Amino acid sequence: MSDIRKLEPKQLWNFFHEITQIPHPSKKEKKLVDYVVKFGKDHKLETIVDKPGNVIIRKPATKGMEKRKGVIFQTHLDMVPQKNSDKKHDFEKDPIRTIVDGEWVKADGTTLGSDNGIGVATTLTVLASKDIVHGPVEALFTIDEETGMTGVFGLKSGLLKGDILMNLDSEDEGELYVGCAGGINVVINKNYREEKSPKGMAAFRIVAKGLKGGHSGVDIALGRANSNKIMFRFLMQAESDFGIRLAEAAGGDLRNAIPRESYAVALVPDIKVKEFEKFVKGYEKMYRTEFSETEQDLSFTCKKTGIPLKVMNQGDQYRIIRALFACPNGVQRMSQAMKGLVETSNNLAIVKCIGGKFECHNLTRSSVDSSKEATAWKIAAVFHLIDAEVTLSGSYPGWKPNIQSLILKVMSGVYKKMYGKIPEIKAIHAGLECAIIGGVYPKLDMISFGPTIKFPHSPDEKVNIPSVKKFYDFLCETLKQVPVK
Repeated sequence: MSDIRKLEPKQLWNFFHEITQIPHPSKKEKKLVDYVVKFGKDHKLETIVDKPGNVIIRKPATKGMEKRKGVIFQTHLDMVPQKNSDKKHDFEKDPIRTIVDGEWVKADGTTLGSDNGIGVATTLTVLASKDIVHGPVEALFTIDEETGMTGVFGLKSGLLKGDILMNLDSEDEGELYVGCAGGINVVINKNYREEKSPKGMAAFRIVAKGLKGGHSGVDIALGRANSNKIMFRFLMQAESDFGIRLAEAAGGDLRNAIPRESYAVALVPDIKVKEFEKFVKGYEKMYRTEFSETEQDLSFTCKKTGIPLKVMNQGDQYRIIRALFACPNGVQRMSQAMKGLVETSNNLAIVKCIGGKFECHNLTRSSVDSSKEATAWKIAAVFHLIDAEVTLSGSYPGWKPNIQSLILKVMSGVYKKMYGKIPEIKAIHAGLECAIIGGVYPKLDMISFGPTIKFPHSPDEKVNIPSVKKFYDFLCETLKQVPVK
């Protein structure tokens, strides 16, 4: 394991190392909450834990900076738990093994947790520092950002005292974010009938794996394959050509990660076994060609397995396979207001057809609330056609850009002075907590920025080392330039 504690700035990387040693997947981040609370008390800083479990720490201004506007650093304490199929790792017990690979820090076959561990480590560095010049500082560490934002949804008015909110959860150094997409969960459930497996059939386990996956918002425009979509596309054709009978199928495990692996257990007539095996190889070749630019390690294979006792009723199978094939996925519309920004998308994230129960989870995102709702209802309409139960939940708004933001002007000027160029002003196709916080604290001047992080929410996640130093230096200089109240 490479020692990231030798990297610069040392204190920041030391904090990040400590964070990687504390298991903190979404909804299981209590140990990291306790660590942050202990940090606040050890440094004799005002420390509050609110009812949902968010942590707020306050630090007074340094001498001469008392009249500056108060700054709130906002980060989240949970991480996305994703690993390669051949990796043995328990995210609730095991530390993350970090590796220094040239100019990047990554993990050994798992997500790294730089989303949002680097932001948390940066905030702790400022709170612990004795030489960073700043006005009044608050830190808001939220919980459960990745699986529903329940922490920030529970945030009450009157707790935060600052005037400017700096969200440290963006993933491209040199870019300042002033807007984000909203989101909504679309969950489908349906009971299906099962019957005895017919005779004269051979069973195969079909597996799609080796896909890159990634963040279902940030990476949705990269053209990567969705393992659920390629699996059910195959199953629809296999049903037509071979009369397969589906015993079970599943793929994906997180609503905000593009699914990387899927499998299905299907029965094929004995007389068509060799032809079916060639058919699967043909699909692998076709998928490799279609996704040659994005999925170089794509694998689509089949292997004989034991005959299951039951298969899905043929009528239910026909309808479920086609509904999943027809379900919207990927980019649905590009923004007309901001060039290059995805406006609306959907991630067909989780599919389970096991033991008579069909379950499907989608995360729909959009920077336009009406488009978000329309796409969610389009998905619902597809599954209503097969008499499935559809639930829309967890809706949160987008964050409308404020190009006249005072802190945006200040930070643009600071960045140009430090690095000789104006940072890019952007919105992000992901759910930043700014949108929800802004609803509770409408007078906050908000901005989001961070170092360069590639492929979050996947085992390919990595953070660029030079960008962390650049991001940190920029933040420290910005604190000196925060205007007076």
